Amino acid sequence: MALVQVSSNKCFGGYQKVYEHESSELKCKMRFAIYLPPKAESAKCPVLYWLSGLTCTEQNFITKAGSQQAASEHGIIIVAPDTSPRGCNIEGEDESWDFGTGAGFYVNATQDPWKTNYRMYSYITEELPWLLSSNFSVDPERMSLSGHSMGGHGALVCAFKNPGKYKSVSAFAPICNPSQCAWGQKAFTGYLGPDKTTWEAYDATLLAASYSGPALDILIDQGRDDQFLSASQLLPDNLIAACSTKNIPVVFRLQQGYDHSYFFVFSFISDHIKHHAKYLNA
Repeated sequence: MALVQVSSNKCFGGYQKVYEHESSELKCKMRFAIYLPPKAESAKCPVLYWLSGLTCTEQNFITKAGSQQAASEHGIIIVAPDTSPRGCNIEGEDESWDFGTGAGFYVNATQDPWKTNYRMYSYITEELPWLLSSNFSVDPERMSLSGHSMGGHGALVCAFKNPGKYKSVSAFAPICNPSQCAWGQKAFTGYLGPDKTTWEAYDATLLAASYSGPALDILIDQGRDDQFLSASQLLPDNLIAACSTKNIPVVFRLQQGYDHSYFFVFSFISDHIKHHAKYLNA
């Protein structure tokens, strides 16, 4: 599968690049960003997948999160894909900021007209890892996940649904219980249909409640002044309770004064990369 390089910039001794390709899962052109640390020139490196939130592209993380220095120091490749298919000419795809373009929610849609293109779950867990292994110096046995907001939801879901595939997982202000919040209910109804039992496959809180895989060490940072926390969109307490019942270790840090923005992500991204490095470089 051909990759077309869109940009390349040297950064902390490595390279921050963006590529475009035709996606077999999503039936459209997709872009992803990849940071290649200096170590990748001479050895296979572990991969941290970063999943961004509503309205984002691959650009938000690479220009606002400040992840490259820590990734360079720890020898970790970071891959940040776009958040949804684009330009599919689906009626209604650009009508809402929280559904359609920029809001793929990391699910495999089952409903028309979304099911042909909106297969972000399979894109993240299957197509993208294969694409990376075929084109870059990555170690496919050492993968981890992180993300912000909708992307935090995606990271947790992918980790819970694939026991043992990912070494670790972390999230910033994740949508923890989408079946119970307005964002999730809107997305799940549109992509998965009205039968709420089908939603359970993409709800981190419900997946945690039935998780029986190997140990999974979770780090979550949440801003105390996050407007979406007070609006009951994120519901971290529900996830923490489910993980506690199943003895899944979670470090949950409520950060005083921080909101939902990338200033929050920038402030703690190094902690998250160190968290993943413990497992990826073990």
